Amino acid sequence: MSSALDGLLDLLDLEQIEQNIFRGRSRSAVVPRVFGGQVAAQALVAAGRTVPGDRTAHSLHSYFLRMGDPGAPIVYTVDRIRDGRSFTTRRVVAVQHGQPIFHLSASFQTYEEGLEHQEEMPDSPDPETLPTAAEMLPRYADRFVDPGVVDRLLEARAAVDLRYVDEPPYATAGRPREPRSQVWFRANGKLADDPLLHVCLATYVSDMTLLDSILLAHGRGGWAVGDVVGASLDHAMWFHRPFRADEWLLYDQESPSASGGRGLGQARIWTQDGRLAITVIQEGVVRVPRD
Repeated sequence: MSSALDGLLDLLDLEQIEQNIFRGRSRSAVVPRVFGGQVAAQALVAAGRTVPGDRTAHSLHSYFLRMGDPGAPIVYTVDRIRDGRSFTTRRVVAVQHGQPIFHLSASFQTYEEGLEHQEEMPDSPDPETLPTAAEMLPRYADRFVDPGVVDRLLEARAAVDLRYVDEPPYATAGRPREPRSQVWFRANGKLADDPLLHVCLATYVSDMTLLDSILLAHGRGGWAVGDVVGASLDHAMWFHRPFRADEWLLYDQESPSASGGRGLGQARIWTQDGRLAITVIQEGVVRVPRD
């Protein structure tokens, strides 16, 4: 296991300070706020810690309410909404400086047999043939407002091996493209077999690139290029089938709409052998900076 992955797993190992109350900390971020994927993953950890072990997460719905302070602890309070025969529902509020910064509802289910179908996995190249972040990012350092962002991005993403199938938005700024993007990702090391851990790590990664397809449609390079500003507003995920986050997963993303200073991203995550594992939908603020 890489030291970076070990650090991320430590970040997800929340401190329990009272029944239904947990405390988490933040890692250094590329931007001066808490990374949304981190707070979403930590909130799901808090919810999962209050659920019987035979029930796995099948969905989450969340809102980002305020910008998180990376220098302060985050307190997660879990409300045990319902414990049914098949389903368990939890609500989690993340608080900093006396104010809620994030709200999550999550549902867990016991295993059941049932009807089975799925879409076919889209075509995509072998992830091992694609450039790593360490190989790709330095090529475009001159595109960024602050060239030092390359090192900060590499440090922030060192726990995850994330590889773009096509060029990322910052590489093609100024040239509108089809609003669709694919990345392959996996944890940068072996994980324990706990299903909650794999779901939480996928939740963490899911906030990294989902809004890319919005930028591509308009030829925008992103916040590091300086031609847009934005932030996640909400985030929803449905976990369809078991998967391992330390094995390659294809994140197939697209944007059906952008309007009113907001953009919508939707995606599916597939295992390398073609099983549809997760569906993700997120809306974010995407604004063009004023002169």
